[in-house]
Amino acid sequence: MTVRVIEASIDHVDVIARRMREADREEVFAAVGRGPASALLHSLERSDFAHTVLFDDVPELMFGCGTTNILTRTGAPWLLGTDALERHARDFLRGSLHWVAEMRQRYTLLQNVVDDRNVVSKRWLQWLGFTLSDPQPFGYEQRLFRIFEMKA
Repeated sequence: MTVRVIEASIDHVDVIARRMREADREEVFAAVGRGPASALLHSLERSDFAHTVLFDDVPELMFGCGTTNILTRTGAPWLLGTDALERHARDFLRGSLHWVAEMRQRYTLLQNVVDDRNVVSKRWLQWLGFTLSDPQPFGYEQRLFRIFEMKA
């Protein structure tokens, strides 16, 4: 299997959205009331940078980071993907450390929210070194979310 990381493109949105993993679908709807394609497009448009990960040349996940506060250099990292993410976790985990290190060079604080039901994402965020807050109601559906953050 080949793994490549390329600049994200609008052309990748529908390919990933059609097969987005259920936990990510539920999370974006609970947070902002958007479907998969709308959430990917919104995130892509608001990012300072965004990448698509290809497994065997098929777009399987998109991630990026956008500035939320220019004065404090705070960025909001995000990632949405397909079930291939879990099938190829080892390959993905190796690469994710590199991208978080890149983000930490650009931002002094990385901060966003994760759906408390999204066990896989919470475990991955903690493995990367993010701290997670206690759960609190948030977003469109007022479900429990946790703030995750990492200081540079």
